[in-house]
Amino acid sequence: MSGRLAPGSIRAVLLRPASIPSALRSAVAMAPTGWWRRAPFLPTPPPEYWRFRLETSSGGDGETPPSPSELVDVLAWASRMRRLR
Repeated sequence: MSGRLAPGSIRAVLLRPASIPSALRSAVAMAPTGWWRRAPFLPTPPPEYWRFRLETSSGGDGETPPSPSELVDVLAWASRMRRLR
């Protein structure tokens, strides 16, 4: 897998402050249990899970990360869905 996020994704989120809480919630939700006990000591999902999420969200081979605009759209959708709960 070439990368976990497309170039410019973090910048796109930071330019829309309303999307930051949703981005943080999503990062926490995808973090594996006990991530702080294993190197590289970052709350990143396992590569297999990330590939599965990419395949099911946009199809394809699971190697291409979402574009920055797709990421912002998904975060806005997730925020709306949380409010509806």
